[in-house]
Amino acid sequence: MFEDTIEKESSSSSEESLQLVSFELSGEEFGVDIMQVSEIIPISKITRIPQAPECVKGLINLRGKIVVVIDLNRRLGFSPRESDSLSKIIIVKVKDTTIGMLVNSVNGILKLPLSFIESTPDMIKSKINSEYLTGVGKAGNRLLILLNLARVLGEEEVDELNQLSSSSSSFSSSSSSPSLSSSSSPSSSYSSSSPSSSFKESPEENT
Repeated sequence: MFEDTIEKESSSSSEESLQLVSFELSGEEFGVDIMQVSEIIPISKITRIPQAPECVKGLINLRGKIVVVIDLNRRLGFSPRESDSLSKIIIVKVKDTTIGMLVNSVNGILKLPLSFIESTPDMIKSKINSEYLTGVGKAGNRLLILLNLARVLGEEEVDELNQLSSSSSSFSSSSSSPSLSSSSSPSSSYSSSSPSSSFKESPEENT
């Protein structure tokens, strides 16, 4: 049974194998180093943010902490998918900022020998920004696209998300139906009046 909170194993075997969290996006299987993941939670109520970039899904209240959720499908340039009972939010920490990343489903945890990891094929690089990729892993008849979640968002983008979550203190667990209005954060960098948001949307995949 996959646990919501992940216990990271000792790094004593890190030279021989890599422990990965496996998840799905747009019909493809991805893997991330478990050391980048704080926990995995079921999808909960997400409060949308007016005028936010398309890849920003909204805000959640994680045990009293405001966390911005990124739609990883959109961020990687895939077509958006409707959330369902299999959808999960992977909680990661990037440059001391806690961020949620919405994925279609989580398959579990697996150990992959380093010898089973190869460089990313050009075919995959043509669809996904190569800066996000660390290689591909072969697990039996499965091929995992390996991501570095810390690179999926740039430093300026992380700063914007941090500012957004910090300015949304009105979103609290005491509110049964939290909401955000564009006037509640007049200095938000996501305002339509902002001429230079650092978010750059990836083009959607061709189908």
